[in-house]
Amino acid sequence: METVTVSKKYQIVIPEKLRKSAGIKPGDKMVAITKHGILQYIPVRPLKDTEGFISGLDTDDLRDESDRID
Repeated sequence: METVTVSKKYQIVIPEKLRKSAGIKPGDKMVAITKHGILQYIPVRPLKDTEGFISGLDTDDLRDESDRID
């Protein structure tokens, strides 16, 4: 687990270990979402590049039922 500090401008630095692990490079776009009070940053990748991006990802409860359109 890595700890970061939020600057006065509300900026953080993603630790090198995490950047390398996620393949994040300068200029990459990220999507920021919150769910159940947890802030998540997700790198934006072309769909073709996302296959196997997160091996073992548990997709259960990925979306709230209220998010669904019937």
